[in-house]
Amino acid sequence: MTPTLTNHPQPITPHVAARYWRATRARDPRADGTFVLAVRSTHIYCRPSCPARRPLRRNVTFYRTREEAERNGYRPCLRCRPNEISGPVALVRRAADLLAQSTEEGLTLRLLAKTLGATQSTLRRAFLQVTGLKPRELVEALRLHRFKALMRAGKSITDALYETGYGSSSRVYERSNAQLGMTPATYRKGGMGMKLAYTIAESPLGKVLVAATGRGVSAIYLGDEETRLVAELREEYPRAEIAAASNGFERWVKEVLQRIAGRPPHIELPLDLQATAFQRRVWTELQRIPRGSTRTYSQVARSLGRPKAVRAVARACARNPVSIVVPCHRVIREDGALAGYRWGLSRKEQLLASERSPSQSVRNGEEKGRARQFSQATAGTCGAP
Repeated sequence: MTPTLTNHPQPITPHVAARYWRATRARDPRADGTFVLAVRSTHIYCRPSCPARRPLRRNVTFYRTREEAERNGYRPCLRCRPNEISGPVALVRRAADLLAQSTEEGLTLRLLAKTLGATQSTLRRAFLQVTGLKPRELVEALRLHRFKALMRAGKSITDALYETGYGSSSRVYERSNAQLGMTPATYRKGGMGMKLAYTIAESPLGKVLVAATGRGVSAIYLGDEETRLVAELREEYPRAEIAAASNGFERWVKEVLQRIAGRPPHIELPLDLQATAFQRRVWTELQRIPRGSTRTYSQVARSLGRPKAVRAVARACARNPVSIVVPCHRVIREDGALAGYRWGLSRKEQLLASERSPSQSVRNGEEKGRARQFSQATAGTCGAP
């Protein structure tokens, strides 16, 4: 069973094009990597920050990737070289490589910047621009990724935490509630005993994987390659019984596809998730955000009565396994920029655009009870609080 929808490239709406043009006129370096502008009169495409003279608006076409521009016959600009990795992106990539190789918990921003030949302020700005994270937050994410990989490979918790540079077991346990979704001992089981069935369907955002147990939906992943989506599911639950679905949850898949297409919810989806108490609170709060609206991370934190928990809210959004149903795409940065979406900023932008479309508007109160249903659906299926 594989429901399908016709998959066409999502067009750039006039609203998005106007925003791209403002970034182009401002030569905003923060927009580099999010789109390219192609000039019809010269058949050249550039970065938004290109120092060349601005073309006339009527001669400009926007593409989300350089590959799209090249497929349509445009060649890269020789001044800004949009087909090469440079500037903040290159700096962050070099920093990430160093961080991935380091096992020192005390690696400082000063030492990292000195190694890269950059100033601390330059490195900090580059991280925020490219990843939406501070260097310290990326250090934690990389260390936790290594820790999880070692446990999946069969290492003991003690060996894994010291090999990844945690100074003591208390350090990894205090992070586990916010980032693992369960205690290390539970996560090390890798989903042992779980039976997950999955279906991959076509959607306006590309391919979508929906995985579920007999109790409810456990994962909704977006991507371009089926093999990659299945690999991510197996990576998250290496010891679970995972198999393609033969039947059983067609209505759930259809509901996910309808929501991706921009249509309002038709049925409530049962969920079977592993989460901490705090993650559960964040995800419930996200479901209270009306369609067509957004909230900042700090606004979500304040609504939870935890105004200083902005980073914890961001981590909970990043750990959300059921995108679309728990709409983490509706959370944005303080400056209004899009950042931090696991499935790509282009998809985040498309989801928000479809929800704001007048043709997809919904009546006030249509989503009442969704957050309550989420709490009930996840109660008793979560990991350690």
